[in-house]
Amino acid sequence: MDLRVLNYFLTVAREKTISKAAVALHLSQPTLSKQLKDLEEELGVTLFTRGNREITLTEEGFYLQNRGKEIFDLVTTTTSNLQNNDVISGDIRVGGGETQAFQFVSVILNDLIAKHPDINVHLYSGNADDVKERIDKGLLDFGLIIDPVEKQKYEYIRLPLSDRWGILVNETHDLAKKESVSPIDLMTTSVLISNQSLVDNQLSEWLGGNLNQLNISGTYNLLYNASLLIKDGNLAALCIDGIINTQESSLKFIPFNPPLTANVNIIWKKNQVFSNAANLFFKNIL
Repeated sequence: MDLRVLNYFLTVAREKTISKAAVALHLSQPTLSKQLKDLEEELGVTLFTRGNREITLTEEGFYLQNRGKEIFDLVTTTTSNLQNNDVISGDIRVGGGETQAFQFVSVILNDLIAKHPDINVHLYSGNADDVKERIDKGLLDFGLIIDPVEKQKYEYIRLPLSDRWGILVNETHDLAKKESVSPIDLMTTSVLISNQSLVDNQLSEWLGGNLNQLNISGTYNLLYNASLLIKDGNLAALCIDGIINTQESSLKFIPFNPPLTANVNIIWKKNQVFSNAANLFFKNIL
């Protein structure tokens, strides 16, 4: 697949009409239509449903649009990292889950930007599964995640920091007056849990068995939206301390008893070749 033709496709998907895309690409409509038809024949799929006013992407079209954007992001990053080798420049792409340890990374990044203004920093927020997927695809250089880490798949550095687990509730919740909560306390509480795949094992161990013994009312990806649900309801979210600022709010974080903490790690793909900028970041976290 030619990158030029892939760009044609992405432009049509964005503009939703052949005519607008042709203007944006400085092509004639017949030329653009032929290029798209040739692309569909090359791939053996239908990418568009052509309506009277605008085109609609098929399921295959949506897939190519998402992967196409990732391809162009990777091309842009690679090109940038190969240029200007006489100075420290290029991109540093860091993804992170919800952890206060991101402050550790931010100090390093701010220092690098101040010393090397040609460096560009790109931050991605998502849970551990999202971050690892983007590292696997080459769209992130580093990921900041809490334990457990799939040590056989990634290189990692354990930071001198840890997060503590507990629950987030509103001030009217039955558990709000407690200074800590035990596994027994949670047995009669409707809870939201993180949908990260490896977190379940850690919480199950703390509970002394099966996580399913809890009254699980749902899951969350990132805690902010879950906190809005908690603010106006009678749910408790099992979460990390410090992600939501509870000061001057109706929310309260209550730590687990016995305490449950998790180490924080920076991970990267094994045998990764870093850009000058990413390599400098790597040296600063050692």
